[in-house]
Amino acid sequence: MKEILPLEMIERKILMIRGHRVMLDRDLAVLYEVTTKALNQAVKRNLESFPGDFMFCLDAREKKEVVTNCDHLAAIKYSPQLPYVFTEQGVAMLSSVLKSKRARLVNIQIMRAFVRLRQLLNTHKELARKLEELEKKYDAQFKSVFDAIKALMEPPEGQEPKRITGFKP
Repeated sequence: MKEILPLEMIERKILMIRGHRVMLDRDLAVLYEVTTKALNQAVKRNLESFPGDFMFCLDAREKKEVVTNCDHLAAIKYSPQLPYVFTEQGVAMLSSVLKSKRARLVNIQIMRAFVRLRQLLNTHKELARKLEELEKKYDAQFKSVFDAIKALMEPPEGQEPKRITGFKP
């Protein structure tokens, strides 16, 4: 099947908020080629399909942080509306409430982007595990090499790790 949207474009719209990988209502509306208002109205007509682990509303602090970190969201900076965000499961539900061919096709691409993101994160964990195994296997002469690799994997000292606000492969 031909991709209707580049996977990389979708991946850049996936944010990490409250420990969940989510997409903003505004970004989803653009992808589905509907207005944000139409998307949110469809969701509100079907609220029973969107429990809290599928969708939630950002608070003012979260909105400010997202707008600060995502240049394409500058237009909502002064909007009184707080955006909704959708988890992977919430995005999957959207195609059932929007009921358009485009929504179904876009959802397929979005699901692929979430899967690819999960695979990349698992690869990073696997690399860290393999490094630890190698460190146990080799003697002290390689300690400085392992220490250098670990230092590269850690955030700079004195800085707390930045929250992931987007995904770029």
